[in-house]
Amino acid sequence: MSLFITFEGIDGCGKSTQLELLRAHLQSIGHSVTTTREPGGTALAEMIRNYLLHSEQPLAARAELLLFGAARAQHISEVIRPALDRGEAVLSDRFTDSSLAYQGGGLGLGSDFIQRINDFATDGLKPHLTLLLDVEPEVGFARRAQASGGEDRIEGRGLEFQRRVRAAYLDIARAEPGRIVVVDGVLPVAEAHQRIVEIFEQHTVAESK
Repeated sequence: MSLFITFEGIDGCGKSTQLELLRAHLQSIGHSVTTTREPGGTALAEMIRNYLLHSEQPLAARAELLLFGAARAQHISEVIRPALDRGEAVLSDRFTDSSLAYQGGGLGLGSDFIQRINDFATDGLKPHLTLLLDVEPEVGFARRAQASGGEDRIEGRGLEFQRRVRAAYLDIARAEPGRIVVVDGVLPVAEAHQRIVEIFEQHTVAESK
C-alpha cells in the first residue's frame, strides 16, 4: 500500500514513539513499511542534520531553512519516492510542516517564502496523512529533561520559542483539516497509539472511496 504518513509536533511531544508503534502495527498486518526522519534519512541529509542540530557556529534563519530544504530534496529523491513507487507505506518523523512551524512560527520567516522553498524541495509531494502530536511546551520540556543526551541547538532555544512553534502547528492544522489530525500527546502511550490506529483506518477507508 503506497501511503505517505508524517508525524509532527514540538520537541518532546512523543511523535517518534508513536511512529514506531504504528510501524509495528502496520507490519503486523502485512504492510511493507519504510520509516525515516527529517532532517536525515540519507548520507547527505544526516550530515546536514548533524550541522543543524549540533554546530556551535551562528546560523542565519534563512540559511537554516535552506539547509532543511536541501536535506528534504535529497531525502525525497533517495528514500521517500522510491519507497512509495515500490508500494510501501512511508512513515516520516517530520516533513514540510516542521519548516512552517519552526522556521516560520519559531523564527519568524514568512510562510509564503517557506512554502515556496517547500514546494521546490518536494516537487509537489505531500503527505496523505499528518498526525500532529500536541502537548503544552512545558510538558515537552519536562519529558526531555528526563531523557538522556541533553538538548540540541534547536531544542535549546527555550520555552517561548516552543510556544510559537506549537501555535504555528495548530494554525497549520486548522488550515488543512483534511490532511492533519491533532492527537492529544498527553494521553498514555497505549491510548494515543490506539487513537492513531483508528485515525489511520478511517483515513485509508476514505482514501479508497
